[in-house]
Amino acid sequence: MDAKANAFRISGNSLIKQNLRQSNQLSLPPKWYTSQDYTIPTIGSMSLRRLSFLPALLLAASLAASAATPGVGQSAPDFTLPTPGGNSLTLSSLTSQGNVVLIVLRGYPGYQCPFSQQQFQLYQQAAAQFAALGAQVLFVYPGTDSKNLMSDALQMTGLAPLPANIHIVLDPTYQVVNQYGLRWNGPSETAYPSTFVVSKGGTIYFAHTGYSFSDQTPPSDTLAVINANTGATKP
Repeated sequence: MDAKANAFRISGNSLIKQNLRQSNQLSLPPKWYTSQDYTIPTIGSMSLRRLSFLPALLLAASLAASAATPGVGQSAPDFTLPTPGGNSLTLSSLTSQGNVVLIVLRGYPGYQCPFSQQQFQLYQQAAAQFAALGAQVLFVYPGTDSKNLMSDALQMTGLAPLPANIHIVLDPTYQVVNQYGLRWNGPSETAYPSTFVVSKGGTIYFAHTGYSFSDQTPPSDTLAVINANTGATKP
């Protein structure tokens, strides 16, 4: 089994440089724990009382497995989330039109994530290149439910209208984060920053999950993937 699957990761506001300093102050060096660090009891050594909990444990394990991060060749789980403007947006309404770059940000883990800001700005600047390929970009912005997540997202995007093919939705309850198996359960964390390229019809043909604050996929990579898939000329 992959060591990451057994691991527990132990890990402000308009200026990116200020946010970077705050992020560096808050971050802790990662430490990984694997099953080799623990003695796993056998069924024979368990009491009858402990054995009675096995069905519940097996059910929990099966539910966790069902929330595994989807990979290349699999269907992208569909979802509907609110936009900062108060509307709702469904993933399949975009994939029915063409390719979609789906990006799950760290969003607001108690402060405006500078790496989310940077990635959002880069894709916004490349919006015309994605539009030339008939592709749309959808950002998922998670954050704690006790915050005004709409205001936090607008702080990142600004008040100017977004390009027609750039979208952002809010995930205050981690609905999509959990649906895609991306919940980062470290202190003051939200989601592992991840990028998927989804074809018209909903099949994933590129997937990357970052396991650090700055491990994000730049526009140049997803543009190259879309070009290779469509046979189009790279802008």
